[in-house]
Amino acid sequence: MIARTLDRITHVIDEIVQRVAFVCLVIMIVATTLQIVFRVFFDALAWSEEVSRYMLVWSTFLGATLAYRRGMHISVTFVRESFSPGARKALRIFAVVSALVFFAVAFNFAVDYMSRQWQQVSAALRLPMPVVYIVMPISLFVMILHALDALVAEFARPQEEEL
Repeated sequence: MIARTLDRITHVIDEIVQRVAFVCLVIMIVATTLQIVFRVFFDALAWSEEVSRYMLVWSTFLGATLAYRRGMHISVTFVRESFSPGARKALRIFAVVSALVFFAVAFNFAVDYMSRQWQQVSAALRLPMPVVYIVMPISLFVMILHALDALVAEFARPQEEEL
């Protein structure tokens, strides 16, 4: 029951993150296109480069959560496949726990980094910088949830048969 509930939660969060990442990419493309058009035909826009940069940051962090949930980050599978099924399961659990520890440590650093930026505003848009940097702890928290979901699913998964 916990596994299904956690899987549903991470699925809903993943759907939301997908949409937000898509919107960030669209905004980045529109801002960059406007900058090109305005540089060629009019005066350069003061804000478009900043918007593009911040949308790139947001889409990168949000995209990392999408890739993590789908197992699309770089991995060395030929080594893993050389182990027995029991060892492969232990290796997967070790990898998820290692990722979970990394995400938790990075989350703490991201919160600390963001909290140090409260007085700073962006140059062109005059946005408070925590608005830009909040994507870091949010994305890391989402990856923590995905890692917990993967860990619970790994323990719920039956032992693989030897081929």
